[in-house]
Amino acid sequence: MPKAIRVHEYGGPEVMAFEDVPLAEPGPGQIRVRQTAIGVNFIDIYFRSGLYKAAQLPFTPGKEGAGEVTAVGEGVEGFKVGDRVAYATGDGTYAEEPVIAAAGAVHVPEGIEDATAAAMMLKGLTAEYLLHRVYRVKPGDTILFHAAAGGVGLIACQWAKHLGATVIGTVGSQEKAELARAHGCDHVILYRDEDFAARVREITGGKGVPVVYDGVGKDTFPASLDCLSPLGTFVSFGAASGPIAAFDIGLLAQKGSLFANRPTLFTFTSTRATLDAMAENLFGAVSGGAITIPVHARSRLADAQQVHRDLAGRRTTGATVMIP
Repeated sequence: MPKAIRVHEYGGPEVMAFEDVPLAEPGPGQIRVRQTAIGVNFIDIYFRSGLYKAAQLPFTPGKEGAGEVTAVGEGVEGFKVGDRVAYATGDGTYAEEPVIAAAGAVHVPEGIEDATAAAMMLKGLTAEYLLHRVYRVKPGDTILFHAAAGGVGLIACQWAKHLGATVIGTVGSQEKAELARAHGCDHVILYRDEDFAARVREITGGKGVPVVYDGVGKDTFPASLDCLSPLGTFVSFGAASGPIAAFDIGLLAQKGSLFANRPTLFTFTSTRATLDAMAENLFGAVSGGAITIPVHARSRLADAQQVHRDLAGRRTTGATVMIP
């Protein structure tokens, strides 16, 4: 009988139990996948803790993974048993053999390992829509990316540099600063030690930047708005330090007629054509060498509790994958 992580009540890492589960048959529009690698993301913590609510309790966390199709449900086109696939918007991927909606899966091209695919789908597709769809980064832009040594940050900073941008990144330690510099950051700010808004103004000669990408949340707001040039765009795509509190929309007027956006990957990948275009762009950037996917930790699925402790404690850099 295959195993999976099950959460019977919301709470800390200790609520995740490694249990036997029945082998599920895929329903209409679904595929079953024998996973070879499972991606780990902050959204998994949000669901485990109850910040985001699961459809029901108990549930299996996880959105991302890669492996081989073992069964195909009714009405599924484009996938067959034996295909290598990966996905960023699955449900219940902390499992050896989950059932996944075929609409969220993509084919993994030759030359990309399963661990790399599992590590880059959610983070890489997030970087894709941030840099190419929410605000289209162009040569000559100077951008600010918070948590530049995190999973999304290391991918996005490399990609932005490849697109011709000057990249300013914030990090929490000297070790992470070195990592960020090695992955595309031209300027690195230690946000715990420095006033990052003042440093951004200094780096840009007082002009500010056209876009701030913020997956940190509470700790970097509203100072992120002070980094923007007039008509600049603030993009909040995560809340690693806690959610941003409600604020008066008039603040955007006061600080230069700013735009504020709270996009999600799930909106962008909800149509097959857009998902395929995003995946093609991402896989092409990786295959072409523009982006290296840093898989810095490989753990066992059975050790998911410790994986979550490390992620929540900001002790990780790059991507973590779990091996069933």
